[in-house]
This record gives sequence, structure tokens and C-alpha cells, in this order.
Amino acid sequence: MGRKVTVATCALNQWALDFEGNLQRILKSIEIAKHKGARYRLGPELEICGYGCWDHYYESDTLLHSLQVLAALLESPVTQDIICDVGMPVMHRNVRYNCRVIFLNRKILLIRPKMALANEGNYRELRWFTPWSRSRQTEEYFLPRMIQDLTKQETVPFGDAVLSTRDTCIGSEVCEELWTPHSPHVDMGLDGVEIFTNASGSHHMLRKAHARVDLVTMATTKNGGIYLLANQKGCDGDRLYYDGCALIAVNGSIFAQGSQFSLDDVEVLTATLDLEDVRSYRAEISSRNLAASRVSPYPRVKVDFALSCHEDLLEPLSEPIEWKYHSPAEEISLGPACWLWDFLRRSQQAGFFLPLSGGVDSGATACVVYSMCHQVCEAVKRGSQEVLDDVRTIVNQTSYTPQDPRELCGRILTTCYMASENSSRETCNRARELAQQIGSHHIGLNIDPAVKAVMGIFSLVTGKSPAFAAHGGSSRENLALQNVQARVRMVIAYLFAQLSLWSRGAPGRLLVLGSANVDESLLGYLTKYDCSSADINPIGGISKTDLRAFVQLCMERFQLPALQSILVAPATAELEPLAHGRVSQTDEEDMGVTYAELSVYGRLRKIAKMGPYSMFCKLLYVWKDVCTPRQVADKVKRFFSKYSTNRHKMTTLTPAYHAESYSPDDNRFDLRPFLYNARWPWQFRCIEAQVLQLERRQHQDLDGVESRQHQDLDGVD
Repeated sequence: MGRKVTVATCALNQWALDFEGNLQRILKSIEIAKHKGARYRLGPELEICGYGCWDHYYESDTLLHSLQVLAALLESPVTQDIICDVGMPVMHRNVRYNCRVIFLNRKILLIRPKMALANEGNYRELRWFTPWSRSRQTEEYFLPRMIQDLTKQETVPFGDAVLSTRDTCIGSEVCEELWTPHSPHVDMGLDGVEIFTNASGSHHMLRKAHARVDLVTMATTKNGGIYLLANQKGCDGDRLYYDGCALIAVNGSIFAQGSQFSLDDVEVLTATLDLEDVRSYRAEISSRNLAASRVSPYPRVKVDFALSCHEDLLEPLSEPIEWKYHSPAEEISLGPACWLWDFLRRSQQAGFFLPLSGGVDSGATACVVYSMCHQVCEAVKRGSQEVLDDVRTIVNQTSYTPQDPRELCGRILTTCYMASENSSRETCNRARELAQQIGSHHIGLNIDPAVKAVMGIFSLVTGKSPAFAAHGGSSRENLALQNVQARVRMVIAYLFAQLSLWSRGAPGRLLVLGSANVDESLLGYLTKYDCSSADINPIGGISKTDLRAFVQLCMERFQLPALQSILVAPATAELEPLAHGRVSQTDEEDMGVTYAELSVYGRLRKIAKMGPYSMFCKLLYVWKDVCTPRQVADKVKRFFSKYSTNRHKMTTLTPAYHAESYSPDDNRFDLRPFLYNARWPWQFRCIEAQVLQLERRQHQDLDGVESRQHQDLDGVD
């Protein structure tokens, strides 16, 4: 009697609205799954159209083309003799649902709509879809004619049901449903479902990987069962990077782990597992069995098909493994690099242009590109034809095979140090040394003629010549003179991105990379339309603290000693005059706040959802050993004043890799006004009242101590 089943899950690098490419990747995953002996294949959420279609879900074209891809899948000989579980949008009775369509041998078995929609952070599923709210109920779905002609079915079940094969029972939950307080797998497991499947569209965030693994292992620890999780991977057209991590778990243990970051478009995991292990595990959990005897049953769709074979005694079983996690610095090294690769090849550009200042942020951005070159060379060495084809297209050389990351970096990364009269020799040297060590094509130029020309126009029109504060100018003049330098650099960056390859006799143009970190964006410590304005920013969602750890990792892993001097140098914009040839301006002095403090403010503002008063109350306790109540109040007020004054800058922020949960990205993640009353009169008055009350209490306590000391002295003979 057969009881060993081979099941497959996958991570696919799908691209929003790339129906042709998405179809080919789905077919390839099914082909690999079948080749490995699997009889069930699970794919990512909304894999047919790509997860990130956003408002394109409203369009009838998206529904139509999804149905056309489904028809192609049903028709393909590749999908025969394996249960295929694919994701796509489906309209049922004029309502759009995010669905799993499960089919076998040209017959649709079940359309299972998502029941809990993700609607927080970057997710907006309720904007386009409606959750299926009728638990354990199905309706008849009338198939479109193009599908009827293939399946010879008029209607199929649509709703919350499970599949009952000849040898086991399979139940679906979709992405967010795993994260809900009462996930479907709980009652499905109690009703005898032995294999749970979860199709996800889950994006990378630093330090998040363990959450998915913990949820899956906990689900199968409490209830027993086999759990398959599929996920999208890669950049499918915007700021998010979907980080794979497909997995197969049984009874609380991991049996297969997919990569979190990879340049491979298709990754398939399989495991051969014994259904009896699930049954015997459940047999001794009496509390589970008591609950099972009371559970309401699920509608079952009978499937005349077995996942196991009759003669499977000698079939080897998969063994449990230990999940391997990346450190946050490794995640930065891999995730943004993979995102850049997807962006580069899909935008069909010839490389990147990076203004390299000699500081940590632009140095970290250069390291991300260098890490990408490392991964490309490694993938080609492993025999990835897709990566080789892509890199040949990018460098416009059909016989090219990358072997050395430095050599590849020289072809696709142009770095540029844009000096001014306020630049120091040290930053120039640091930029040049790093460029030499990573192999980038490096340009050194001076922006002073352009700055003088712009200021000359102003002086000609107004008859006035503004001066830096160091030369007796006002703060308005000082800031304007700094901003002109910063904005001239942006104009030059785009000019060179468009024409530097032309000047070298090579085709194509370059994508401009930004390098403002998440903390500077939060405070608005950047010039609007300066070098923070770029095509994309791989580090815009990463804190200064994490970037420093990442740079340290690169220095050691890639043997880049130039990074040592970059790490120890004070962060500076170098926009004000030098003092005796030395830097007179540092970022933290300019901001009036440290980068470590900015991370604290950012997390409290976004993650803990605190306004000025709540933040003051929280930090009063957290910083009680280092700050007085008055100092805490001043720090919180300073942060909120600067944050709100500069919030308008977030509306033009360069699209950045989303990595940090306190990102101030105004596009979709952090929705706030950009015109505030930056004086916060009511909120700051509440803080001030609290500070005065605490100071009065402190004075009273001190008076009491002094009074007791006098009494003690009076009693001494």
C-alpha cells in the first residue's frame, strides 16, 4: 500500500504583467517538479500575472490574459499527471478574488479564493480584491467559454473546500492566512487535512525570515501535517524584493529550504515524505483529537488520483534539516544586489552611474553593485544560462563570459567623484581607492565652473552675491550655496549617465544610483533634487547602523581595505568651506541628532505609532540614565520639528529597495501629510507641561532631602 508522497513547491521570479515570461517560468517549474517525481506542484501567489500588478488588477485585460495563460497551462502536455496549483485573479459574480486554481489533466478541481487579505505596510489587497467570507462553503463557478472548450466542464467548485485524493487530503491557505490569529490550517488539520499548502507573495525585510519559518514549524508542531510554502522571488517591478524562502515542513521540522536570495528565475523544492509519520504524530496528541471530533467538516472535492505509488517500500525518504539564516549584513549584501540585477536586466540599460563621495553611504552602494557582480560570476560558474544570456545582453557582447567580479564591475559600473572647492583631499583619495579595488570605471571632475556659472546668473539678475556663514553670510545664504552645489551634481550625474558610454564609443545609457540612507530620509537631511534624486536607490531603506555593519562585512569578505578609512572617517556633506584644508562640517552636527538616535525615533514613529507626546513619555524612561526630562523633551521636539518641516522631500524620494520597517517612503508604505504645522503647538505644550511637573517634583524631592540632612545635623552633639 502506497503511503510515501513526493510533493513540490517553488520560488519563481515573476514580473508584473509579463504573461509570456510568467507562463514559461511556471511551465519550467512544473517540468522540474515532474522530473523529480512530484505528483503535486504548488506555485506562488498570483504567479500568472505577477503579484505587483496593483491598479492593473482593475483592468479586464489582466483577467483576460490570466485566463489565456491558464488555458495554455491546461493545454500543455507538461501539466499532465501532476496536480498543479497556480495563482491568478478571478472574477466571480462581478467580484474580483485573489485565487488558487487547482487542476489535473485538463480538469479544474477547485478554485479557492483568498479569505484574509494583506492590507498593511506595503500591501493593499483590499483595494483590488474582496475576501471570501463564507467559511467551509462553495458555490458553482461558471467557466468562461475558452476554458470550457478545453476542460469540457461547465462549472467548477468555487470557495472554501479541500481536495480528497485516493491517499490523502490537501488544503490551501494563501499567504496572509498563515499570519491570522485563527489560520485555516488549524481547522483543516482537525478535519483530517494532511498536506497544507501556502502560496505567498511575501517581500524581504531585514530580520524577517525567521517569522515565516516559525509560523510554519509552529503550525505543524501543534497540529501535525506536511506544510508546503511557495513564494515569489525577485523584483517584479517596484520597490519590493520578494525573497523566496520556499520550504517544506513536517510535524514541526524543516525538510527542504529554498534560497532567500538568488539570481535563478526558477527554483523548485521537492521532498518525499511518509503520510504515516503525520498519522502517528497526531495519534498521541489527545487534546488535538478531542478538538477534531467536534470540528465542522470542510466540503471535499474528490480527486481520482494518488500522490503515492503502490510500490514505494524502497523509495528513499527526505531527512529533516536545520534552517540556515543570513545575518542582517549578509542580507544587505545579497537582497539589494539581486534587486539591482533584476532592475538592470529588465530595464535593458547598460549599467549604473554612481556619484562616489568617499563616504559610507555611496561606498555601501558601490559595494552592493560589487556584490551583484560577485553573484553574477558565481551564477555563471554554476552554469546558469539565463544569467549568462542576460549579462551578454547588458554588455552588448555575445561571446562574453564574466569570470572576475572586478572586470565585470568595470564594464557595468561608472563611479564619479565630483569635487568642489569645499572638497577635501581625503574624500577624493578614499573614493579613488575604493573604485580601484572594486574595478569600476572611475571619473574625477570639478563642479566649481558650473556652480560659479549658476551663481553668476543670480548675481547678474539681483546684483547680490550670497556668502557662506564662514565668510559672514546668513543661514539662508549658507544653505542656498550648499544646495546649488548639491543640485549641480545631480544634473552632471544624469548628463554622464546618458552620454558617458557614448563618449567611450559604447551603446546604451546608465541607471543613476542614489545613496541616501533611511535615517537621512526620515529627517529630511538631504537636498531636494540633489544626488539623492536618482533612478533607483539600493540602500534607501537601510539604516546607517546596518550600512556600517554591511561595509565592514564587505571589507573582510571581498578584501576591500579602502573601506577601512571610509568607516573611520566622520560623515560629511562637504558643502561648506574647509577650515585650513580640513573638513569643518559633519552630518551629525548639521542634523543636531545622532544616527543611532534617528533609528530610535524612526522605529517609535512608524512601528510603535507614536506622536510627539507618546514618544517623549517612552524615551523619558528609556533614556532616564543619560538624559534629564528637559533634554529628552528638547530632543523629541527637535526631531519632530525637522521631520515635519522636511516631510515634503519624501514626495520626490528616489524609489528605494524596501528593507526597513520604519521607512518614510511616501509612495505606499508611510502615508502622511507633507504640509505640517511644524511648531506642533498642542503636542509640544503637553510635553512642556509634563516636563514642568517632573521638574517641580524633582525640586520638592531635593528640598525634602536637604531638610532631612539639616534635621540630622541638628541632632549631632
